[in-house]
Amino acid sequence: MDIKLYNTLSGKKEKFIPIKSLEAGMYQCGPTVYNVAHIGNMRTYITNDILRRTLEYNSFKVTQVMNITDVDDKIVKRSREEKMSLKEITLKYEKMFFSDTDSLNILRPSSLLRATENIAEMIQLIEKLLETGIAYKTTDGIYFNILKSKNYGQLANLKIENSSVSRIINDEYDKENPRDFALWKFRTEEDGEVFFEAPFDDGRPGWHIECSAMAISALGETLDIHTGGQDLIFPHHTNEIAQSEAVTGKKFSNFWLHTGFVNMGSDKMSKSLGNIISLRDVIEKNFHPLAFRYLTLTLHYRTPMNFTWEALEASQTALFKLVNSFSKLEQLKNGGRVNTEYTQTFNEFVNDDLNTPQALALAWKLIKDDTVSVTDKSATLLKFDSVFGFDLRKLQDEFAESSEVIPEEIKSLAKERETARADKDFKKSDELRSLISEKGYDIEDKIYGFEIRKK
Repeated sequence: MDIKLYNTLSGKKEKFIPIKSLEAGMYQCGPTVYNVAHIGNMRTYITNDILRRTLEYNSFKVTQVMNITDVDDKIVKRSREEKMSLKEITLKYEKMFFSDTDSLNILRPSSLLRATENIAEMIQLIEKLLETGIAYKTTDGIYFNILKSKNYGQLANLKIENSSVSRIINDEYDKENPRDFALWKFRTEEDGEVFFEAPFDDGRPGWHIECSAMAISALGETLDIHTGGQDLIFPHHTNEIAQSEAVTGKKFSNFWLHTGFVNMGSDKMSKSLGNIISLRDVIEKNFHPLAFRYLTLTLHYRTPMNFTWEALEASQTALFKLVNSFSKLEQLKNGGRVNTEYTQTFNEFVNDDLNTPQALALAWKLIKDDTVSVTDKSATLLKFDSVFGFDLRKLQDEFAESSEVIPEEIKSLAKERETARADKDFKKSDELRSLISEKGYDIEDKIYGFEIRKK
């Protein structure tokens, strides 16, 4: 079955045709490891994960490459603030990043490339850009001349007038004003020991050249798919295209997929605005991390998400119901078969630009369909889950730990207490906890609800 993906470059859905039959090379922009990633970032990584799972579901061999930006202005600044070396600060936040993605069941990339470990490839690319005359050297660095770039700004629908263009050396960009960007920043006093040797002068790479060099090195001069958040369309992805194609003379990526923003009220969630929510914040509020994955799948990936704690609570409730329904089906499993009719419809949904809202709705329709046997429902849900990525069997076991050999009376009291907590009736909640304790059981609040244990 054909897979159709919305290509930001063309502005329309297109049939995915890989460079090599049944192989797909994906490059995704990874984290800049100077701080904890927020759930807006995580939404993008979940989308990338769904894309990979969908391709593999369709029998593609996927090579998923992700970079780690472990040197840039913000990282150098943060290392000074925390009085840690560049390596120490970046490994600290890299570890936190993968802890978060693991808890969201996001598959690890096939290949992980750190910028500091690929400097030679960046230098080589910059030298080629200098040779073409599209890059030029100044007193503080090497820059890319956007006015010499063919079709600059096409991805972002930018219009570039043939007038003087200013330069920008730092990594903060005016989203409305295209400017010559730094390929290499010459060493300054503020950089301290953070620099790399290069034939054109010691320093460190600009943000954009990192991804171009690593993507081409890992996947070749033309990629099948390049992904990222919508905030990267300009300048980052725009500049990646310009510098890559200036060297190779080839199309840099056949497909560009961008995930919509996560908004807090009327503002986009971002570190610069100081309105971020991390996955750790979610867990601290007693939510299971996969509740956020479920919430993400209820919206099409290109649709903006207006995050609220109420929406997350509804998603957690739905996730628990899904796991509970699956658990009941699994208790009766015995030689179930995947339902072909439901699977056909599911394939149509996920292959239509990753339509996870419709696919989720179909899963619930299946659960409620009395014409499908219990065993076939279980087998079919497991097949769907290979794309959803909830890992239903693992969740089933996880949730079951809280309800083993517990009398129904105690379970009922615990549920009543949970309702009281949800209604913010803390007096009643405390009274019920005391009553449960008197009957010989302890109750502990967990991210997925509560756990009851006999004293």
